[in-house]
Parts: sequence; C-alpha cells; structure tokens
Amino acid sequence: MTQVAEKNTIVRTEDLKKYYTPSRGLFSTMRAVIKAVVGVSLDIFEGETLGLVGESGCGKSTLGQLILNLEQPTEGKIQFRGVDVDRCTDKQFKNLRRQMQVIFQDPYASLNPRKTVAYTLEEPFAIHGIGTRNERKKWVSELLENVELSEEALYRYPHEFSGGQRQRICIARALALNPQFVVCDEATSALDVSIQAQILNLLMKLQKQYHLTYMFISHNLNVVEHISDRVAVMYLGRIVEVASMAVLMKRNVHPYTSALLYANPDPDPFLQKEKIILAGEIPSPINPPSGCHFHPRCPARMPVCEEKVPGLCEVAPGHQVRCFLFHQNVAD
Repeated sequence: MTQVAEKNTIVRTEDLKKYYTPSRGLFSTMRAVIKAVVGVSLDIFEGETLGLVGESGCGKSTLGQLILNLEQPTEGKIQFRGVDVDRCTDKQFKNLRRQMQVIFQDPYASLNPRKTVAYTLEEPFAIHGIGTRNERKKWVSELLENVELSEEALYRYPHEFSGGQRQRICIARALALNPQFVVCDEATSALDVSIQAQILNLLMKLQKQYHLTYMFISHNLNVVEHISDRVAVMYLGRIVEVASMAVLMKRNVHPYTSALLYANPDPDPFLQKEKIILAGEIPSPINPPSGCHFHPRCPARMPVCEEKVPGLCEVAPGHQVRCFLFHQNVAD
C-alpha cells in the first residue's frame, strides 16, 4: 500500500444519484425505477488506493462509471481536481479523458479481437494527436516493458494471449496517456489466484512509477486488503462505512461491514470469529426498503431504522459510518 503524504482531493462526489428506468413491457402499467446509486458523497485523495467493496448489484461499478462520465448522473456533482465534470468545455473534457482511465473486469471483452497489440496501444496517442509515428512506436514499446511483456507481443492478437497477459495489455492501454486517476473495476476477479497476485503487485509498482490514484472495485476483501489504503463499503447504492484499511479490519462498526468480514475466508483454520450471519437476500434496487436500506437484514435494527435514513457521521478521525447506533442525525 502506498503512503499518502497529503490529503489533496483528486475526485469528489456530492450527493450522487443514478436511477434507471427500464423499458416497459407491452401490457405493463407500472414504470419501475432502478435506484443504482443513492446519494453518494465521497472524497478520493491524491496518491491513495480507495477500495470499494460490497455485494454484487450494490452499485459499485455504476459509481465508477459515473465518476469516469461513462454514465450520466441523475442528480449530484462530480469534481475532478475542483472542476465540475458536467460543466467542462469540449477542450477540458478531452483533457479530462486523458487524466481518468479505467481497467475493466474482462480483458478479452475490452480488447478489439481484430486489432493487434501495437494498434491497440498506439490508438490513444493517435486519437489525441500526440507524437509522431516513430515516437508512438517508442512509447508503445516502453508501455509493454512496464507491464512486463516482450516486444514480440506487438503484432499478435488478443486471442493469442492468456487472461493475465491480456489484462497486462489493458493496463498498458490505460496508462498510455499518463493519467492521474484509474478506476480498476474488478480488474483481477476474472483471473486465476496466482495471476491475481502478479497483477496486484504490478498495479502497485505502476502506482509508484506513474504517481497514480486508484479506485479499486472488488468483492474480494483479501484482494482489497492487499492493495488499498482506505475502504468504502457500499450497500444497495449507499456508502455505509469509510475507514482506513487497518481500522476497517480491526475496528469496523457498521453491522453490514462486520458481516462482510465474517464471510471473508481466512487462511488460519483455528481463528475464532464472532458468528454473524445475515438473514435473507440483498433487496432489489427497484423496490428498496424504506429508511436504512440494511434494516431488514440488520441484527441491531431499531424502529427508527425503518422510517429514516441515517447520515454519514464521523466516529473517529477519518472513520465514517451510516448507522443510527452511533447518532440520531437524519439525512433527507
């Protein structure tokens, strides 16, 4: 994990919301709304790795796409270095695209099967009009070297590589324009465990080399623990706890975070954990529970949890939690 010297905010979201309205069937009379992201306010600090964890379908990937402007928010603000993303001029937005990049979960699906590696890595420079042909070839070779692939890979196609090698190519493409912020959206979940470790170590090495800030989205807490400085826990579209990795592992306070950590496999077979088993399934974002979204499954729920939404409160410096067990403030 990197050491964050100064907490300069590189990305900020304010009350970010994203609702989807799926197309209705021929005989449908109801108009369903999928509430994927619900009022997320979050700061990501320069030079850190912020892990984003939660169950499948909780809105992690949608939040990452909103920050990258791959999806348009229903409400709320996104700022990159103090500039509102939705108010950028065309020139500012093109520069923004260079500064914010993404590494997707499936490396094969995110590569064009008809294009060679050389074409794939040179394309970002061509789109932004950077460098001469010879300069681009040199930069492409350097990118391959930085992700630990040989130059003979340049004229091969995606199907000729293993999953780990394809993900290295995707990482090289993400770094081509020297970005400042990279969203890693389940970047290792499609890989074998041994390859996951190699890719994680590569990402950490490149973070120091390129002075990067990561938002690392994953459902695997062991992976998040290995790479993250801070962690945000997400449940059904809302952030429920934010803390440093060390604090979250030892002094987490939200009931959902405690349940996640209990469910996480531990290599020590003799380790005794407090038994925490959640009842029921994660609710549908089409019809989320009233009040606190977690209250139907929470072992510590109170009557107020069914009626009101708790706001994020600070229980210690840098440690925030959304739970009525710790305060009685209500977010609108």
